This record gives sequence, C-alpha cells and structure tokens, in this order.
Amino acid sequence: MISTSNISLRFGKKALFEDVNIKFVPGHCYGLIGANGAGKSTFLKILTGEIEPTSGEVIITPGERLSFLKQDHFQYDEYTVLDTVIMGNQRLYEIMKEKDAIYAKPDFSDEDGIRASELEGEFAEMNGWEAESDAATLLNGLGVDTEYHYSTMKDLNGNLKVKVLLAQALFGNPDILLLDEPTNHLDLDAIGWLEEFLINFDNTVIVVSHDRYFLNKVCTQIADIDYAKIQLYAGNYDFWYESSQLIVKQMKEANRKKEEKIKELQDFIQRFSANASKSKQATSRKRALEKIELDDIKPSSRKYPYIDFRPAREIGNEVLTVEHLSKTIDGVKVLDDISFVVGHEDKIAFVGSNGLAKTTLFQILAGEMEPDEGSYKWGITTSQSYFPKDNTKDFDCDDIIVDWLTQYSEIKDPTYVRGFLGRMLFAGEDGVKKVRVLSGGEKVRVMLSKLMISGANVLIIDEPTDHLDMESITALNNGLIKFPGVLLFSSRDHQVVQTTANRIIEIVNGKLIDKVTTYDEYLENDEMARKRTVYTMDGQDSDN
Repeated sequence: MISTSNISLRFGKKALFEDVNIKFVPGHCYGLIGANGAGKSTFLKILTGEIEPTSGEVIITPGERLSFLKQDHFQYDEYTVLDTVIMGNQRLYEIMKEKDAIYAKPDFSDEDGIRASELEGEFAEMNGWEAESDAATLLNGLGVDTEYHYSTMKDLNGNLKVKVLLAQALFGNPDILLLDEPTNHLDLDAIGWLEEFLINFDNTVIVVSHDRYFLNKVCTQIADIDYAKIQLYAGNYDFWYESSQLIVKQMKEANRKKEEKIKELQDFIQRFSANASKSKQATSRKRALEKIELDDIKPSSRKYPYIDFRPAREIGNEVLTVEHLSKTIDGVKVLDDISFVVGHEDKIAFVGSNGLAKTTLFQILAGEMEPDEGSYKWGITTSQSYFPKDNTKDFDCDDIIVDWLTQYSEIKDPTYVRGFLGRMLFAGEDGVKKVRVLSGGEKVRVMLSKLMISGANVLIIDEPTDHLDMESITALNNGLIKFPGVLLFSSRDHQVVQTTANRIIEIVNGKLIDKVTTYDEYLENDEMARKRTVYTMDGQDSDN
C-alpha cells in the first residue's frame, strides 16, 4: 500500500497540491486524471521520491517494492536488454552481479564461499533462477523479439527502448507500480498485452494516460486532481465522467424527489456494472459500483467545452470522388494511384502510423496541395472545413481571436462570434488575445470554433486531439458522434476513432486498405494492422 499524509507542493505563492491525503491499496488500478497543468506527472514523481514535497510525507508499507516507468531513454545505453529489464528489481540485479564477481575470482576464499551461500539463499527467495526467463516473457509479450534480448540498449530504436523500459517497470511483480503514459509509442498489440497484464495484476497500480480507451479497460478507480486536492471514485474513466455529468444534471433539477434521483443513479450504476471489464477486475469493479450512494458522487469543478458541428445545409448523395491520386514527397511516393468514393453517411477514419500520407491526402482534398497525378471532385451540395495538423501558418498574424474567427463567419456580428468562443471556454477578455500568443491547446480550441462557425457539411480533421486535455477530447468526441454530415479524419485517440467512424481507410506503402467496419473490428481481423499502428501522444500542453 502507498499513501500520502498532508502532501503540499508550492511554487512561490501557487499551490499545486494542498494537504493531500489519499490511500492507494492493492488489487486496484487507479487512473490519475486532471486538466492539463493539474500536476498528474508531478504527483507520480512525488510518490517515487523524484520530487520533494513542500510539506507532508509519502508512506509505503514496510518491505514493499515500488517500481515506476523510467522516462530517460538513454540511461541504460551501455547495458544489455535483459540486464536492463532485470534492473527493475535493483536488489536482485545487485545480487546477480555480486555472485558473478565472487565466482569469477581465481582465489576463492572461505569468506567468499560464506558470502556466496548467503547470496544464493536471498537469490532463490527472490525467484532469481527465473529472472531471465521472466524478463524474456515480458519482452516477448510487448513485442521485443528474442533476437534483441542480448543486444545493448544503444543499438535499439526508440520504440523498442520504450518497450524495454516498460518491461523493466513490470519486472519482478512489484508491490506498487507507477506508470506515466505507458501506452505512448507502443503498437496496438503491445497495448493489448499491457491491458491484459494490468487487468490480472493483483497489486497496486497508479497510471497517468491521455488514452481514455486504455483507462476504461484497466482502471477500477479514478483519482481526480481538482483544485489542488485528489478525490477517489469507483469505476473507470467513462463511469467517472458520466456519473459526474449525471449529478450536475440532477443538481440543476433540484426540485426532483430524492427517491427519483436515487432510482436514476441506481439504473445508471447497474448499466455500468454489467459492462465492467473482464477477469478479476470485473467482480471488483461491480462490487465497488454497487456500493455507491448518491452522496458519494461529487460533480467535478472542471468545465467542458460545448462542441456542436451544425451544417448550414443538408448534404446530397454525391459527396467526393477520388481517382488515381498520386503524390511524391522528398522522393517517397506517399500516395500511389489511390481511388475511393465517399458516401453521404460516411464517417471515415484514416488510421495507421503513416501520418505523412494522411496529412498529404487531407491537404490535397482541402485544396492546399496539388497532386502529381489524378483528380478529385466534390459534390455541388458539399461545403468543406479543414482542421490541419500543423496550424502554424493559420495563426501567423497579429489578429485578436474575435477578429480572426469573424473572417470565417457569415454573420459578422462580434457578439455572435463571441458565442462560439464562449462554447470553447474563452471567457470575457480572452477574446482580445492575439492569436499569435495562444498556447497549443488554445489554438486547437479556436480551430474547432472555426469548424463550428463555418456551418460546413464536410469536415476534414487531422489529429485534433493534440494539445487537448481529456475534458476537451471527450467534448470533441461527443461532437463528432453527433455531427450529421460527412467526416474525414485521423486521430491518435482510440476511443474517438472507435465511437465515431463507420468506415476505416489505411494507407500502406501508398496504397489503400478500405473497409466498411468499426475500428475495433478492423484491428481484430488484421494482426498486421495492430502491429503497424503505434499510439503516440504528442504535443500535449505542459502538465507541470
């Protein structure tokens, strides 16, 4: 067990945490959530001892071992892969090296024999004889093939290094496991393996992740950082989000009888209990949810953007025809004679790790780039709005936000335009900020305002979740699901793709794989697609 007693952390006058008292117990996986800048990663570093709190203490049950995912990808460059993994249990690794040094002595003394015997006893108690095979099992599960196990870390590429460091954190059945963005740079096969590992892990896990799909799979509890405090809730991320929204709704309807509110809550909990994740966690989560009382759920103080894309006109049957498009970038043919037709009910997710191919196609369809060969034709009833992956040039001016957004609105009334900014949490004087100085997250929210105010019936969206916190991602997800027009998009967020798309397109070696299916079904039926797809959480705003 790991707990905190009156933990506070201050930077000058600002308190990131104030008198935090929380207990994390075995048998649970805790998802640590909070808005960008709330201090999720910082709190994990307090638990590991990397950051000293201003006051208070971290308490770990005596004799328990804490393990965490290292972020320095060069720290172990001179060690072999297997040694790096085993170093996850530092004491076991030290015993192995000391044993080897004693047995290598040419003049083996009686004292050496006694010391070797002591070490062998401790080594056996720690399952040392299985250490290499256990490490190899973890590596193979994460997709690090046996051929790499005796390589030095410096010879591995970045994605393989990430997997090795994750295997190191998992090695030796730690009592307390802390993971900060563990799915980043993992392919979907590796993420699936990690999900199963954590679902069946009996000890204490605390995880920070922007991947809501992952949090929903593995978490039995949510630890919400809000106003310098941390509040625990039973269930996964979706349960926390929907229950907090339900309570907000019930508070607004204060005249309703308490019995009605309780019945609504019970029905809600029953639905989530039935859908609880698999294995041992299912029973644990179901029991926890069934014990919840009305007063146990508190509404979050965090504000959610309101994202609602409403087309100004209905779309006709002819939407988009692409014929024999080709494009070469820097000598690489990223699009190779591709053709497809878009229907009026299509929401197409362009998936896979070839970001350049997806972005190039979107730029061509948005009229920002010419193809080398081929053509495309938009239907006469269509109107398009484009969200680029790189918005640098869009904001390379000295306009204030209101003026910048007004240029995309048919109604030039500043009050009307400010209404769209208000939806995206730009309040009061925020509207007079110059677009050039906005943060990454603010720029994305302004771009989403542009899409809303445009009234387009076709949206082309390239990686919109970069820089967004989970509240904004959730709001965007809901907005895309409700959008009645045609959607062409790419997203690193698994849940956005799974819940929004009814058609999947992947560009592999310039060619199209085109399936009318959901994302999960697509991955389930194509093992190579899972290996090709790497989850990358890039460009998030600072988390302190």
